[in-house]
Amino acid sequence: MKILVTGNNGYIGTVLTDILHNQNFDVVGLDNNYFEKCNFTKVGNVSNQIIRDIRDVSIKDVNNIDGIIHLASLSNDPLGELIPKATEDINYKSTIKLANLAKKAGVKRFVNVSSQSMYGISNDDKELDEDNSKKNPLTVYAATKWKSEIELNQMSDDNFVVTSFRPSTVFGVSPRLRCDIIFNYFVACAYTTGKIEILSNGTPWRPVVHIKDVCQAIIAGIKAPKELVNKKSFNVGIKNGNFTVKELAKIAQKSVPGSQLLFLNKHTDSRTYKVSFNRIFSQLGNFYKPQWNLEMGAKELINYFKRIKFTEDDFRGRKCNRLKQIHYLKSKKFISDELKKTGI
Repeated sequence: MKILVTGNNGYIGTVLTDILHNQNFDVVGLDNNYFEKCNFTKVGNVSNQIIRDIRDVSIKDVNNIDGIIHLASLSNDPLGELIPKATEDINYKSTIKLANLAKKAGVKRFVNVSSQSMYGISNDDKELDEDNSKKNPLTVYAATKWKSEIELNQMSDDNFVVTSFRPSTVFGVSPRLRCDIIFNYFVACAYTTGKIEILSNGTPWRPVVHIKDVCQAIIAGIKAPKELVNKKSFNVGIKNGNFTVKELAKIAQKSVPGSQLLFLNKHTDSRTYKVSFNRIFSQLGNFYKPQWNLEMGAKELINYFKRIKFTEDDFRGRKCNRLKQIHYLKSKKFISDELKKTGI
C-alpha cells in the first residue's frame, strides 16, 4: 500500500515513517524541510521524498497514492499566532486543497492529524468527548484545525474515507526532537540544568500521549475497516491520561534525581481541559493498544540525551524549538514573511 505522509520530516513524521516502513508500507514523503538541519539522529525511510510547501501541492503529488496521512501544518499555538494568515493558508486552506486533489485522484483514505487545542478552556471537570463537548478554540491554530475537520467530513464518502485524530500533547524521542512541548521540556530542563522551570502555577490540566502511541493510532486510520473510522474524530491518549502541569513536572523531576521544581508564575495558562478516550478504546481497541506511560517516556528521553550528548544549549536553542527555528529562517531570509522558502 502506497502512503503519502505530508510533514514527514517533522517531530512525529520522522518516527511515523520509520514505523510505516517497518510494516512494509511504501512511503512517499512531502515536506518543505523547514527543519532539515534540526535532527539529532538519522532520518529517512521513504521511497520518494517530495520537497514542497503544502500550499503548492498538485495533483501529480497524489497520483497513484492509496492513502494520505496529513501531518503538515504550523504545529502549535505560538507558531500559529506568528502570522495568522499563513496559519489559515497552511493549516486550513491547504488541507482542503489536498483533500480535494486526493479525492479527484482516487485516493481511498485520508487521515487528518488534528489537535485537542480546539477544546480550549473547559471549566467543567467532565472529560471532553469528540462530538458532544463544546469546542472553544482560543487561537488561530486551534480554529483552523476544527474548521478543517468539519469540511473534511463533508467531503467523505464510501470511496474517500476521512478520519481525524486529535492527539494529546505528545512526548517522547524523535530524530527531530522537540523541547517546546510540555513533558519533553520538563525532562530536558531537569536533565540539562538540574531544575524544572514551570511558567504557570501548575494547575491546568493536560492530556499526554507518547509519540509511538500516536503513530499507532494514525496507522489505525489506514488499517481499520472504513465503517469504524469514516467521518469520525478520535481523541488520542492513554487510559487515565489527564494530568495537571504540576503532576507532569513531578514525574519529570523524579526521573532526574536531585533536580528542583521552580514555579515562575510568569503567565496564566489559558488552556485547561480533561479529555475522554472512551471512543478510541471502545471502537478501535483492536488497532490501538498504547504501550507507553510517562515514566517510560522520561527514561527513554534521558537515555537519548546521554547518547546524543544533549546540552543546555541544545535545549534552549532553535534545533528543538520550532518557533526559534522559524524566527532564525526569517532573520536569514531563508523564508519570506509569508513563511515561503526564498530559494536563497
